[in-house]
Amino acid sequence: MAKAGAGKGNGSDPKNPKACKGTDASVAPPAHVLFPQLQRIVARYVQTKVRVAAADVDIRLLFLAPYYGWFLEQLVQAVSPDVSAGEAPEVPVYERHRDAGSTRDVDFWTTKAVLETKRSHINYLVADTKTWEQKAAKLLDGSKRVAAWVKNAGLGFAIPYLHNGVPHEYQPDFIVRLAVRPPVHLILETKGGRDTLWEVKAAAARRWVAAVNADGAYGEWRYEVAHDPQIDVPHFLELHTSGGSMKGATQ
Repeated sequence: MAKAGAGKGNGSDPKNPKACKGTDASVAPPAHVLFPQLQRIVARYVQTKVRVAAADVDIRLLFLAPYYGWFLEQLVQAVSPDVSAGEAPEVPVYERHRDAGSTRDVDFWTTKAVLETKRSHINYLVADTKTWEQKAAKLLDGSKRVAAWVKNAGLGFAIPYLHNGVPHEYQPDFIVRLAVRPPVHLILETKGGRDTLWEVKAAAARRWVAAVNADGAYGEWRYEVAHDPQIDVPHFLELHTSGGSMKGATQ
């Protein structure tokens, strides 16, 4: 039995913001301004995205359950501010009852096989049955482009999303602090199996990243999905470190 925890370094990074719960609606336009815009959006969606299965089916059934809930969910997830037109960006509303998470908080026992780590503040990687995660972890641990990384287990880091009208939480596989200045955190997901909701989760993660970056309190964040860790992980590390100065590199 092994105990995984923040047994190395100062345990302060990679930090993760508190979970986002919605957006800031303290300054909302009046309903009579928003309604015509939404009416056009709804009309366009119905015309371009909704297919009637049979000639005798009334399209107005779309506005009854369960179709109405699915329809509304799609629209809510897709509507976002037009920053290029001068609209204020979407920003997160942080949970007030929680402080920012840290690898310092990770402390648990496991009976699973473990792998020792060098660049993670968590002393062991728990070797789950998902071998793709293990491949990605070894690549992260051996890369000079990585300042620190952590498997998202015991951190409490989750991204909220909606599916079938029900709130869910998505827990990505890894958080990586890249060895660049200014610091960049990369949320990395590995997809070796079949997940019918991965596109929904990815869309929620990208929206989360955009909102956190707009807020700026937790620095710069990125999100990537690795379908083939051996190829994708080195590519993403190079992609997201090429724009900044490498930590420790000769200037």
